[in-house]
This record gives sequence, structure tokens and C-alpha cells, in this order.
Amino acid sequence: MSTDVTLPALGESVTEGTVTRWLKQIGDTIAADEPLLEVSTDKVDTEIPSPAAGVLLAIHAQEDDTVEVGAVLAVIGEASEAGSGGDAPAQEPPAEQPEPAPAPAPASGADAEIEQEDQPAVTSEAATGGSTGGGGTEVTLPALGESVTEGTVSRWLKKVGDTVETDEALLEVSTDKVDTEIPSPTAGTVLEIRVQEDETVEVGAVLAVVGEASSAGAPPAAAPAPSDQGASSGSSEADTGAHGDDASEAASQGEPIPEATATVTDGTEVQDQAAAGDEGGQSAISTPEPNPPAPAASSPTTRQDPQPERHGPTSSAPPAAHPVAADGDAVYVTPLVRKLAKEHGVDLATVTGTGVGGRIRKQDVLAAAEQAKAAAAEAAKAPAPTPQPAAPSAPAASAPSAPVAASSLRGTTEKMSRLRKTIAKRMLESQQVSASLTATVEVDLTAISRIRAKAKDDFKRQEGASLSYLPFIAKATVEALKVHPKVNATIDTEAGEVTYPSAEHLGIAVDTEKGLLVPVIKDAGDLNIAGLAKKIGDLAARTRANKVTPDDLSGGTFTITNYGSAGTLMDTPIINQPQVAILGTGALVKRPVVINDRVLGEVIAVRDMMYLSMTYDHRLVDGADAARFLSTLKARLEEGDFGSEFGL
Repeated sequence: MSTDVTLPALGESVTEGTVTRWLKQIGDTIAADEPLLEVSTDKVDTEIPSPAAGVLLAIHAQEDDTVEVGAVLAVIGEASEAGSGGDAPAQEPPAEQPEPAPAPAPASGADAEIEQEDQPAVTSEAATGGSTGGGGTEVTLPALGESVTEGTVSRWLKKVGDTVETDEALLEVSTDKVDTEIPSPTAGTVLEIRVQEDETVEVGAVLAVVGEASSAGAPPAAAPAPSDQGASSGSSEADTGAHGDDASEAASQGEPIPEATATVTDGTEVQDQAAAGDEGGQSAISTPEPNPPAPAASSPTTRQDPQPERHGPTSSAPPAAHPVAADGDAVYVTPLVRKLAKEHGVDLATVTGTGVGGRIRKQDVLAAAEQAKAAAAEAAKAPAPTPQPAAPSAPAASAPSAPVAASSLRGTTEKMSRLRKTIAKRMLESQQVSASLTATVEVDLTAISRIRAKAKDDFKRQEGASLSYLPFIAKATVEALKVHPKVNATIDTEAGEVTYPSAEHLGIAVDTEKGLLVPVIKDAGDLNIAGLAKKIGDLAARTRANKVTPDDLSGGTFTITNYGSAGTLMDTPIINQPQVAILGTGALVKRPVVINDRVLGEVIAVRDMMYLSMTYDHRLVDGADAARFLSTLKARLEEGDFGSEFGL
């Protein structure tokens, strides 16, 4: 007896999903609970498992098809029922299977690109029958979260004809919550690409087909060899810039994100302020790297403009090797390559990629490492330069005159990532829905600075988390929210209702490579400073590593955004709907201010000062309400009565 595979409910507000890729093809044997397809929604991408063991008899929802919850996606049954499976054309191509005789080894990347312009129609035909020849494994869009039913293919890392290994990244998929790589389920050759870049499909949709190179000969005789279908007019090159990449060079090169130190206008160093909660779109102030190590013969061409995204036939010229742009936006680098580069101490910005579209392969990293070793050995053999006494003055004179390298994005156009589109849409909606305005107070954090100076080293050793200013601000914020619940509420003007949550769920804005995300600390009002510090560090790390779930990104009642990590003194943050307020923390600066001393009266002293700005929805929160909330927050922070938590 056959069993229908239906689209399950993937979240309270999710009513439909798009098939992004099928992990199995008709005729494949499937075990119970084995992933069958991938479905994408506007919340999360997820895999749909098989409800029973058997053979895949029919596929009713093709890739890129959007279906409602409960719709039948496929049919699973016994092998004897295959005759009524439904996709008869899928069983015809094997008759032409003896024809792959002219199939040599897959063509090189240069040949594939030459053929791409000459035969754009071949791949479209191959996409119809290539995976049904019996030798391919379908790559489907997996489940990426409970409430995510669809995803958008942001770019392909491989093209038709490329050889892939098991678990090697094939493509990147983006949802409005998270971006992720989809690995190949098996080793082989990419036979088909069914979903093109920028196309949105449901979880479970078939994205591509991977199989033996000989299987590529099954399509019509118009394809003389598998290499001819290796570059379809719709397939995407891996040399386009990563969608929505952040300006953080360290992140693009696989280096750990450093504990940020921003220098403000008065020269004061703001340490630990950017450990988490960075405002998206305002990347941390970076300091130019003095003389980055570069292998010989690569330095003259280490910076190139990224090529604009291509969705049609590419140039017939053979692809030249491209170095990675210094800002990391031009060429995709896989996590494996990043790890390898880190292990060998190779600066990816100086490596020339020999892969498709200039993509860096592990062989390139190993070659660069060998070149660096050879260069170091030669330098050790060479006699030391004689004009050594002049060296101290030369750097001092040349360092200030060194020009700041311009971004390689200048003069280019790129597609918006799905996440960036979602951010743009929601920010605009927030401004259209809320009657928003911003109130600001100046807070003296000197008392907290003294506590941190005494406790941060022991805290790091005992708790394993950094003790930045943000946990103190978060603690004072949730305490103020308990006193002023209106700032923690939500408003529904259509229903004429105001809802006051029973807990404080604190959102922390985090700046990632792809854009701004706001993970939520649930029940933040029940945590002490140590608990908040660990939660902030954990969420920030997982968010930047694309390891948060949709549940981590939902349910917030109030948000804090730390734009001060980039040196900004003051801003007017936009409310994260459906909340009614958001708090922005400015840069911490040392400034002379007038204070009241118990003995001396009014005196001028150097203090650690910060502006706290709160944008609030005037439909619910009046100006007086906002002022009272900020006054409570200011008083709590300035009194600095947190020492007891640290034994001080």
C-alpha cells in the first residue's frame, strides 16, 4: 500500500512552503525517517523525512513549486507498485543509456565556460532527463528550522560537470532568518542544476542531481559529451560576491572574530563593547594591517573588483585565475579552505584562486603555504640588509602616508540577498506602522568600569565569557522593564488591545557577514549578570556562525542594539516589530564632566560616559513614559550596585 508524503505544519504562522530540492528521485529506495526533500519558507528551511520505508513512486511537487501545508508532495510504496508511480517519463531515458560512449573525462572549467555560450539549450534538456537515468542522487533543500518552509538559492558553488565530494558544499541557500550551505549527499559529478540563483523553492525541492559522469550521456544525442552540458546558461558561477556580506575581513577569511576595540574621537579605547549586540550595517572600525604577508608574484594583483552577478551566458574566454578581494566580498571561500588557510598561516587575500570563477581551492592554499615557506627560507639565506639604522625613521614617515585601500565594491552592482531584502522590508514596515520617536539620556558608567576592571579577568577564567558593558546594561534594562511594563508590551490597534507579557525576552542585535539578526534571550529577567553575559556571548557566536534556529530569533519583547561598538555616539534605532521600543547603546568615551562631590561640591572630573537612546512607539508609549523608563535605567547604572555579584 502506498503512502502519501505531505507538507507538514512548519510553524504557527506558516501556511505554505516551496520545494527547494529533492534528495531522492523516482525509483530510489528510502528508509523510514530518511530525508526525502527540502522545503523552504519565509522563516526556515527544513528537510521532510519519509513517513515510511519503501520506494519513491511519484513526485507531485517539483522544485520551485509552492504548495500549502497538507499538500501531497510524493508517494512512497512497494517496488511492485512502481508501474503506477506516476512519472513515466522518468523511466524512459535508460533506453538511451548505451550512448555515453563518446563521454571522455569531464571538461576543464575553461572548456565548460566556452560551451556555455554555444549550447545554452543542452543543459535545459539534460535537466529534464539527466537525473532520471537511474545513476544520479537528487540534492534537495533540507529542513532548516521548524517555521521555515522555503529558501532562496543565493549562489551555486559548483556547476554542471564539476566533480564533488561527499559533504562538499554545493550551493548557498538563504532564508529570512539564516543563510547556510547545502552539502552534496554523495560523491560524483554534478549532472543537473534544477534551481537557478535567486529562485525560491520549498523545503524538499530538488536543487540538483549528482551522479556518475557516465550518467550525463543519457540526455539526447545533441550533447556530445558530459562536458558540453557542464555549463548551462542558467547555471551560476562561483565567482560572484557573497550576498549581503558584512565588511568584516576577519570573518571572510575564516579568522576568529576578535574582541573589538573601537577608538572614539577623544582617543579613548572602548573595549569589550562589541563582543555582541553589534548593530547591523555598521561594521566595527578596523585598523589597517601593516604589511600583510604575501606570496611572491601575487602582491601586484591582490585587489580586483568583484565581478557582477551573472545569470545568463558567461564570456567564452577561458577563466583567468583571480585573487580574493581583500574585503572578502568577491570570491566565495569554503569553510574547509578557511580552516586550512588558518592552519598554515596563509592570508587568503593574497591567494590566487584556480577554481571555477577564481574560487580558491585547498590546493591553492597548500601551494601558497609552500611558496611562503620557500620565500622564508630564501629570506633566511639572504644577507641581512645593511641600511638597518635608517629603518626606525622610515616606517614612521611612511606609515601615515600609506593610502587607505578602496573597497573593491566601488563601481559594481550586485543582487540583494534574501536576508537583506527581508531586513529592508521589515525596517520600512516598522517605520510605516509605528509612530516612532527617540529619547536620549547621558549615563555615567564610571562605577561599572571600576567593577569590570576588578572582576573581568576572574570572571573570564571562571565563567568562560567576556564581561563587557552590555550585560550590565541588559541587567539594568530588564529591571526597568519590570517597573515600566508598557515599554515591554505590544499593541494591536485593529483589535484595540494592549498585551503585557509576563516575562522579559531580550533581543540582542548582532551584526553578521550577511546582515543584521536579532537572537533573543528568553526570560532575561530571571538571569543575573553572569547568566546574561554567557547568553549574549553564546547567541552572538552562534548567530555569526549561522547556527541559530528560528526559535532563537523569535519571541522578543524588547531589543538592545549596540551601535557604539563601531564608534557611533548616538543614533535613532528602528523598532523591531511587533515590539514598541528599542534601546541603542552609544560608544563609551572618557570626557570631563561636572559632578557633585560630597565634600568638594561641584567639581570637574574625567568620567566614562555613554549616550543611551530609546526609540519608542508613541501609539502606546508616551514621552513621559519613555523619560521615566530611561531615568530608571540611568539611575540603576550610575549607582553601580552590581559588585555583590562578583564578591566586591
